[in-house]
Amino acid sequence: MPLIYRKWGLQHTQIGVWQITESDEWFRKRLNLAPSELEEIATLNQRKCLEWLAGRWLLHILLGDAERKISLKDEFGKPYLLDSLLHISLSHSADKAAVIISPKSVGIDIQYFTEKIKRIERKFMREEESACLSANNEVPHLHVFWGAKESLYKAYGKRELDFKKHLLVTPFDYNLDKGSTQALVQKGDFSASYTIYYTVLDNFSLSYCICV
Repeated sequence: MPLIYRKWGLQHTQIGVWQITESDEWFRKRLNLAPSELEEIATLNQRKCLEWLAGRWLLHILLGDAERKISLKDEFGKPYLLDSLLHISLSHSADKAAVIISPKSVGIDIQYFTEKIKRIERKFMREEESACLSANNEVPHLHVFWGAKESLYKAYGKRELDFKKHLLVTPFDYNLDKGSTQALVQKGDFSASYTIYYTVLDNFSLSYCICV
């Protein structure tokens, strides 16, 4: 099975990355999808559907239950487990699917490194964040910032967040394999603090946040 990364983090949090080599049919045979899940994927294109299926299979593998828990989305599109108090978040990039499961508010993002990210830097990076970028590893450092803010956005789960205004990531030195920093989601009267963790997997950055 192509479970290429698995980690048990703090506060009973679990993270996993799956390399997608299977077919749509392979996942469908094993997932036994509920009608509500079939309805959700009915409008997805072939690639998006395969990513969705891989993410739900990875979720099942990490949970380790004999019977698979059904995954649905709330009114804002945030995924959740039916009849469970656990928080989940999913992400996809290229041939990778990533999942995080925790009793705390969490978010996850996986990104394939690409130079194109520099084109959108001004849209999500604050001045003090850009000032700390590594001169020798600017692209991967940017991806970690982007992944951190994507994971915060998913943890918040109610959309309508400005990545520069509402998502504040504490500047940090970039390490080639893994690292961490602190972050804050602040909008109006809402405020929540998170710890950001990141790991570099070949040409991918895996970033996730856990509520403090």
